[in-house]
Amino acid sequence: MINNDILRRVSTIFDLSDEKILTIFALGQCKMTVTQLSDFYKEKDDKTYKEILDVELAGFLNGLIIEKRGPSDGPTRANEQILTNNTVFNKVKIALALKADDVTEILKTSEINLGKHELSALFRNANHKHYKVCTDETLSGFLKGLKEKFKS
Repeated sequence: MINNDILRRVSTIFDLSDEKILTIFALGQCKMTVTQLSDFYKEKDDKTYKEILDVELAGFLNGLIIEKRGPSDGPTRANEQILTNNTVFNKVKIALALKADDVTEILKTSEINLGKHELSALFRNANHKHYKVCTDETLSGFLKGLKEKFKS
């Protein structure tokens, strides 16, 4: 999925104001300005549209984890330089402290049926023999299901 779309959808799910989004970026050790944020939300055909980099989205998602769950006891980890759908899915799942049953129920609202073994394959190390790539459809369905869950 496109990083800008992910940021837009996650901020909509949690009804985050621009100020709150900037705070979350800061929690994730990523400095962001109101102007940059505004450029991320513009349409692609706008001259001032800017793509959010993987490392910036990782900062936002790591900040979201801290916002929702509190800071970890260990040292602050660097934001990932490269994000995959699997990483995005996992970070949102961690931020919300969702269990496998919660995730499968959320996915069902988008008519995506994954068993626990299929779901766990999405969160494995990429080098694991049972690793499965998270498709745009699966990540989009998860975000859509979250929106329905939090809007009700």
